[in-house]
Amino acid sequence: MIVLYILLAIIILIAILAIIAPKTYHVHRSVIINRPTHEVFEYLKYLKNQDEWSPWARKDPDMVKTFTGTDGEIGFVSKWEGNKHVGSGEQEITEIFEGKRIESQLRFFKPWKSISNAFMVVEPVGEETEVTWGFDGENKFPSSIFMLFMNMDKMIGKDFEEGLVYLKERLEKR
Repeated sequence: MIVLYILLAIIILIAILAIIAPKTYHVHRSVIINRPTHEVFEYLKYLKNQDEWSPWARKDPDMVKTFTGTDGEIGFVSKWEGNKHVGSGEQEITEIFEGKRIESQLRFFKPWKSISNAFMVVEPVGEETEVTWGFDGENKFPSSIFMLFMNMDKMIGKDFEEGLVYLKERLEKR
């Protein structure tokens, strides 16, 4: 009988944790780049350019990448297979709002499976351009419970900040 009570208590605890766990996540960071907005947008819409500034490309310079479709157009897919720091997955361009926003879907396969919606937004700020890079998604049970103990914004935000610094350096040298 005691085992039954313990089992019931564990089930109730898991149910409570599932109810209070965050159901979604949203991470974004911004940077100001001293380049015209149209120029920054044209560079960003090509996923292959991400290898020049992505923090994950630096974490695994031997990452194997394959591509399907026409880069800079809806439906283009960049697939990667990397070390334990970058895992494996693919990114597909899903929407392009010319001169303003690029949306893509990130499908991670390793180290865990998940899907996130990513975006890059450019906005003119005088003669400069503000670039906002972000992604969001859903935390599904049971992985949502782990989000009670992990902060997606802190985990991924620093990578976004690092990448935006590299992007700024890259574009301002052009």
